[in-house]
Amino acid sequence: MWKPFAINPLRASVSPSDPPAVLVSCQVRCMVRASVLLLLLCFLPLCAVPQAAPPVRSFQIDFDRDCFLKDGAPFRYVSGSVHYARVPRAAWRDRLLRLYMAGLNAVQVYVPWNYHEPQPGVYDFSGDRDVEAFLDLAAELGLLVILRPGPYICAEWEMGGLPAWLLWTADIVLRSSDPAYLAAVDAWLHVLLPKIKPRLYQHGGNIISVQVENEYGSYYICDSSYLQHLLGTFRALLGPEVLLFTTDGAQVEDLRCGTLQGLYATIDFGPGSNVTEAFGTQRYVEPRGPLVNSEYYTGWLDYWGGPHASISAALVAQGLANMLQLGANVNMYMFHGGTNFAYWSGADFKGKYEPVTTSYDYDAPLSEAGDPTEKLFAIRTVISKFQPLPVGPMPPPTPKCAYGWVALHKYADLLDVLDVLSPSGPIQSQFPLTFEAIKQAQGFVLYRTQLPRDILAPATLRAPPHSICDRGYVMLQKEYQGTLERDGQTELRVKGKAGDMLDVLLENMGRISFGANFSDFKGLLGNLSLDSRPLSNWLIYPLTIDAAIHQGWPHAAQTKSSSRSRAGPAFYAGTFETPGIAWDTFVKFPGWSKGQLWINGFNLGRYWPQQGPQQTLFVPGSILRVGCPNNITVLELEGAPPNPSLLFLDQPLFNRTINHRLLDKE
Repeated sequence: MWKPFAINPLRASVSPSDPPAVLVSCQVRCMVRASVLLLLLCFLPLCAVPQAAPPVRSFQIDFDRDCFLKDGAPFRYVSGSVHYARVPRAAWRDRLLRLYMAGLNAVQVYVPWNYHEPQPGVYDFSGDRDVEAFLDLAAELGLLVILRPGPYICAEWEMGGLPAWLLWTADIVLRSSDPAYLAAVDAWLHVLLPKIKPRLYQHGGNIISVQVENEYGSYYICDSSYLQHLLGTFRALLGPEVLLFTTDGAQVEDLRCGTLQGLYATIDFGPGSNVTEAFGTQRYVEPRGPLVNSEYYTGWLDYWGGPHASISAALVAQGLANMLQLGANVNMYMFHGGTNFAYWSGADFKGKYEPVTTSYDYDAPLSEAGDPTEKLFAIRTVISKFQPLPVGPMPPPTPKCAYGWVALHKYADLLDVLDVLSPSGPIQSQFPLTFEAIKQAQGFVLYRTQLPRDILAPATLRAPPHSICDRGYVMLQKEYQGTLERDGQTELRVKGKAGDMLDVLLENMGRISFGANFSDFKGLLGNLSLDSRPLSNWLIYPLTIDAAIHQGWPHAAQTKSSSRSRAGPAFYAGTFETPGIAWDTFVKFPGWSKGQLWINGFNLGRYWPQQGPQQTLFVPGSILRVGCPNNITVLELEGAPPNPSLLFLDQPLFNRTINHRLLDKE
């Protein structure tokens, strides 16, 4: 049987003492071996020559030349903030493309922890919450990413991005080395950061830098061990190469507690600041390295009851030019603000509680609806003087539609549909319990008790100071009595009979997102009293309004018998159709007081035209239907107009308020 033999081309010689037959045989074998060698040498260039290694991707700091190095070459970013949580997923590409066409080469992105972990250990990265898809889309469009994963982000977002369920732990100290807080943070980061690591620039992605915490120098605790712990966790999960940084205000006292060795310190300031002095503060902590303004304010946020914020395009453009002239790296906050849909708007505390409006327009270069503004083109002109702009025009504004008037009808008073809104039934308690105590994060909770005795002459129903968090709508025997407020009215005059039903609907207007008053509990934080005598024996109804509406209520439910027209919390419903295409629109509330709006089950946020400055809610065309009715549901809290209807416009309205008599900005 023929057997193959192993060729050893390194041995081609024989011994002179070998017999002739062996010599002939060896000659043949040598010829074969030589032929094999020639074949190997011929094929070697094709399969054995080592290929040139791909260039090493890196993003680093050059402390000698005071700049960033991207792949070893000096680099400067001009970036803009866009928050995917404030923009419907269908509009992500549109917003990022406009940012790119404005000449920016990077986008700065917050990751709100509470948006992704609504309950401990329950994670949601689907749909509008698919942060990985947003990052990948930015990469597809040629944008680098500056990522700000917190765990605290501020951003005027509910509780600064921290989950309300952290407050379920008694006496937890947020943003500190408290073991209970660190355990929750670590669990979250071990879910989030592994999603981020493959998208780091040095791993082939587009994330060039990652912020650790946010503006910690403005937080009163000043726990360097906490920052050290975060630094260790980020390094362990993202690797040693990633550029990590901090951001703080442009004051030396802000940088004292906000910075840490191993984290590059950057600052934030607006167009009214002295650029040289502001960067001088950064140089106080970072004597060498790139100048960075991580939040250059293109506008400002709005509070309910205040004027609509506005900063001139010329002032913003001049400040940007001054920074770029110095060679600084700049991120514009915001480049596109978007909308605080549902209950995601936060609040500030500046001597009093100040809730943020639903609109996060921010007077940004891209409007709330994503349209380019005069400010955008002024910024684009400045950028063109320092680096080439992309070829092609800026995409035009998206079409808007004024769908006109839509009539609504009253469906039911809130108190008449508790079986739908609170299917689990009430919780019994001697004294009121907070939202956190009953493990409800957002929305509304109803507190019910009975009058303990006859009140023939009006008596004072009083709440302890700062115990109404944040607004309480009071009904006695289902008749609306008025409103109690966190930093406003805290008492009402009531009368009735023993056993009469007293209801207080508590609304969470958004947890504080910045400052020391951070553990912002919601609901009735103290007991109500009647002529100084505490009330007791409460029934507490957790309300799951969004779940009911998402399942089709009230449109899919049996029609309720018509409720008589009385004030107080009630639901209204109606429908409208789009003319063949669903375009963005804005809805106005003529004669309405305050409440919440849903269209096709999507929670568009709070309206409060009596308080202003915001008079309209933005309605993205992506949530509307074509060819079938669009379902409108309104929860009006105080009182609807006699003929309830909404007006759909093709532009937003701001600044028509009670407190600030300013002209509409249309």
